[in-house]
Amino acid sequence: MRYFFEISYNGSNYHGWQSQSNALGIQQKVEEALTQLFREKISIVGSGRTDTGVHCKQQFFHADINKEFDVDNLIIRLNSFLPKDIAIRSIKKVKPEASARYDAFERSYEYHITRVKDPLREGLAFYYFKSIDLPALQLAASLLVGKHDFECFSKVKTDVNHFICDVTLAEWNQKGDLLVFTITANRFLRGMVRAIVGTLLDTGTGKISLEDFKSILKSKDRKKAGMNAPPEGLFLMSVKYPKSIFIK
Repeated sequence: MRYFFEISYNGSNYHGWQSQSNALGIQQKVEEALTQLFREKISIVGSGRTDTGVHCKQQFFHADINKEFDVDNLIIRLNSFLPKDIAIRSIKKVKPEASARYDAFERSYEYHITRVKDPLREGLAFYYFKSIDLPALQLAASLLVGKHDFECFSKVKTDVNHFICDVTLAEWNQKGDLLVFTITANRFLRGMVRAIVGTLLDTGTGKISLEDFKSILKSKDRKKAGMNAPPEGLFLMSVKYPKSIFIK
């Protein structure tokens, strides 16, 4: 049977989601725990990749498991095998052809910026002390909504067929000393959110104008966009799937 596992993690100690030969990824720790529990090799497929140091409130992966198990008991046992910074939230049975990667139709990210130096947010927010024009940030963010070619915000070496993403939400919210950018789309390119945030901050600080931001978005040229914002402020918040793939 195929199952979807809901997972969350603090990415500070990992080189992103994907297993790598020369670095530790979250995928590797999960596969090791599952393999140990079921005493057979278990491979998993995630809903997408996250980069080094990026955090996750909700992500999914699928795994094919032949043995019967009690869901609640497996969650407890699996979490006891996993490190403290990785947690399984739920397990759901899905149709055999369901894919955690390809069936996702919506993903949401948040980027957290702290406006004051806060030791309790170290590693969980980007400390940015420069003066920011919030209305300018909002105006620039609104230009992202819709179906656009986002090649200017993508890592140069990436294995995608196209750079079109349909953004349904892009907005900033002030929450006390925390400035939060939320963006929702059908798909995201590698490095896209951090490149967007870095370029938006250039707009908010007056380094570039709103017209410059429009030109960058149309340019398809990564060199014209801003620097990547640091990974510690980025959170994958949610991934959504059609209800039809789940088995009750």
